[in-house]
Amino acid sequence: MSGLILASSLLSNGDSAPATPPASLEQPDWPLPENPAPVVPSPPTGQPNRPAPGNASLPEIPGTGLLRQGDTGHGVYELQVRLLQIPYIYDGGAINGRFDAEVRQAVARFQNAYGIHGDETGVYGDNTRHALMLRTN
Repeated sequence: MSGLILASSLLSNGDSAPATPPASLEQPDWPLPENPAPVVPSPPTGQPNRPAPGNASLPEIPGTGLLRQGDTGHGVYELQVRLLQIPYIYDGGAINGRFDAEVRQAVARFQNAYGIHGDETGVYGDNTRHALMLRTN
């Protein structure tokens, strides 16, 4: 019981001045970032680099990747806009983001007219994309 009394008397000794924290606990002189970058560990040697859980698929950059009949989206929309810039390839074609038979035929016409090889006929792959991008805005 005497230990309790001693502790109580030390806490209430009448000194109302706040205690100063030791120097090791004081704030640094420079500002810290509000949202520091997360630390991502490297995979063990010989292990493949995989996306973190929750980030299984990264967003596709519009206009990249293989596009073929049946595909939809912004990449197809961009393809249609570019095809319209080449005379006699997709004249009057729709700009609706749908890779239909008309778009496939336009891609095939473009590939044939400009001698593009390496992509399947009517499929918008890397070689066709590169050639079309060189000729359009």
